[in-house]
Amino acid sequence: MIPPFFRRLCDDSAVFPPGNAPLDVAVRQHLDYRASAFADLMGPLVVPMDRATELELGARMDVALTAPAGPGSVAAGLRAADRTAGVTVVSIEVAVPDGTNIDALRTITQDIDIYVEIPRDTRRDDIFDAVDEFGYRATFRTGGVTADQYPDERELAASIYEAARREIHFKATGGLHHAARNTDPDNRFEQHGFLNVILAAEAAHSGARIGELEKILAIRDADVLAGLVAGIEGQRAFASFGTSSIREPLDDLVRLGLVPPQ
Repeated sequence: MIPPFFRRLCDDSAVFPPGNAPLDVAVRQHLDYRASAFADLMGPLVVPMDRATELELGARMDVALTAPAGPGSVAAGLRAADRTAGVTVVSIEVAVPDGTNIDALRTITQDIDIYVEIPRDTRRDDIFDAVDEFGYRATFRTGGVTADQYPDERELAASIYEAARREIHFKATGGLHHAARNTDPDNRFEQHGFLNVILAAEAAHSGARIGELEKILAIRDADVLAGLVAGIEGQRAFASFGTSSIREPLDDLVRLGLVPPQ
């Protein structure tokens, strides 16, 4: 049984790097997860908006659609998803490519959770303002296939602080493969830990400043992090994170005693 605090923590991003699973394989695997003892850890299957019509389901499934082309692609993508039997779109993750008119975000009027990826450039504050004004949620990129896609502790701490200040829920995408901050043994990338992000979000909502959040994000001792997370009461301040391997975070949570063995 998954403790309530960790329910729907992991969005299934199996079709994205580094997993790159074929969509039909990702669907079968996701449905298997849904029938397993750790089903409650799972959020939706994350699917690119332009591939929603490729879904062929034998059962109903919650799906989060990504819109890398920006807000202008959302309406057509949702119409396509609506024609796919068994698909329930529960959220949309919208990128804001360079040159996008910020007012275009206003056109997304769906009655579901809208996550907007906050750019890591000079547009950051303006996009935060728009997300705040329109009542959306935020996505922070926490990694990817190259080292430059990983923000350092200071940058991520500033984003988490700003989200808490504005009372904006957020999710993370990319790079959160393990519970604690670590150096990947293969590519030597500095990776954030999902327990670090959970703790930083909780601290930010309790009034911690950027410097304090930076220190939390730098903790590398998974057992220390687990002890701190075990003491949190109530709901998570951090919505979820996308992972191409559900087993990685699950195995860490079990090893740390935060989730019972499955």
